[in-house]
Amino acid sequence: MALKLTVIGTGYLGATHAAAMAEMGFEVLGLDIVQEKIDLLSTGRAPMYEPGLDELLAKHVAGIEGSTGRLRFTSSWEEVAEFGDVHFMCLNTPQKHGEYACDMSYVDRAFDLLAPHLTRPALVVGKSTVPVGSADRLAARLAGLAPAGEAVELAWNPEFLREGFAVQDTLHPDRIVVGVRSERAEKLLREVYAVPLAEGTPFVVADYPTAELVKTAANAFLATKISFINAMAEVSEAAGGDVAKLAEALGHDERIGHKFLRAGIGFGGGCLPKDIRAFMARAGELGVDQALTFLREVDSINMRRRGHMVELAREACGGGGFLGVRIAVLGAAFKPDSDDVRDSPALNVAGQIHLQGGQVTVFDPKGMDNARKLFPTLGYAPTALDAVRGADLVLHLTEWREFRELDPAELGEVAGKKHVIDGRNALDAALWRKAGWTYRAMGRPNA
Repeated sequence: MALKLTVIGTGYLGATHAAAMAEMGFEVLGLDIVQEKIDLLSTGRAPMYEPGLDELLAKHVAGIEGSTGRLRFTSSWEEVAEFGDVHFMCLNTPQKHGEYACDMSYVDRAFDLLAPHLTRPALVVGKSTVPVGSADRLAARLAGLAPAGEAVELAWNPEFLREGFAVQDTLHPDRIVVGVRSERAEKLLREVYAVPLAEGTPFVVADYPTAELVKTAANAFLATKISFINAMAEVSEAAGGDVAKLAEALGHDERIGHKFLRAGIGFGGGCLPKDIRAFMARAGELGVDQALTFLREVDSINMRRRGHMVELAREACGGGGFLGVRIAVLGAAFKPDSDDVRDSPALNVAGQIHLQGGQVTVFDPKGMDNARKLFPTLGYAPTALDAVRGADLVLHLTEWREFRELDPAELGEVAGKKHVIDGRNALDAALWRKAGWTYRAMGRPNA
């Protein structure tokens, strides 16, 4: 009999995972406690912007004309427990207020609500990014609460999704990591991931702690690489060097590579910042806090970039205050191909300048609605051209392709002054300067 899957939590991770599992041929039932999400997903639309996700949902959600009908959504714990052989737990693990540590309350609550309804053999699979040691604790909790007892097993299967590429990363992952305690659990997960395994995707079988550490270690390494090149940008500015050329030269070293060596205003979003802080907090609990002391500087470098962008903007405006100065900000999402504005460097910079008296107007291709909710006092424009109209300074802060393809000559006709600061080192400096703009980027010479 074919496996039936459930997905608990239908946010960014869960909605994508549910749609992808349906695409792989499984019957899938998604659960969320927010009825608005269920209603929206049931029409084939995601509660967030992710390229290709709406199309995948529409292809499989039951009740949509022409769909396979393999994907449904519910708010009933009894229904998912009765339906599923494998239950994927895709819950949010935000940073605790006022602490570095991870808030596990959403995950714990979901386990508490699901387990009492598990009356037959099942595999519960954690996909959330959690502090190492959580799986051991949750496995004991599951065994104690589930009527089926030891017939209900736990596995840990961390996600490695990149916002903007989540559908591709789920259907064609670069690796699958599973933390298991039995051959049965491993066999079930090999069956779930049969399609990508047939394509040659590596399948790494580990214990619980190692599986949990893979995701946090990967995020810590990525954050370190980004902050390293941003630290080099600070040195390059002081020495009169060019961090873009420096990164180009470093990237040719096969031990280092080119990816994530573009200096700018740093990383943000709902994962990297909170994950490295939670990693530090957990290391402290384990008595090995010195092992991750370097991550404090990684975090510090990253946050410093935002303040540095504000200072570069102040210099470009003559070195005085921002009072009465009109600033156009291109970008609100923390990264391109996403509408996610959580801990967005772009909005952080925009907000700082606004608080200091600047008249800030923001444009982003997908993140405008979320930005308005978070920063309702900022100005917003319907297009990049409208944002730039009359501006004394333009800040490029999110690396959308649309912004890289803007015509600087056309923008120059409506701008108040032709001053641009490229906070992502992604615009064509020569093209902008040829159009009469004063172009500056972080870690690079002014001319």
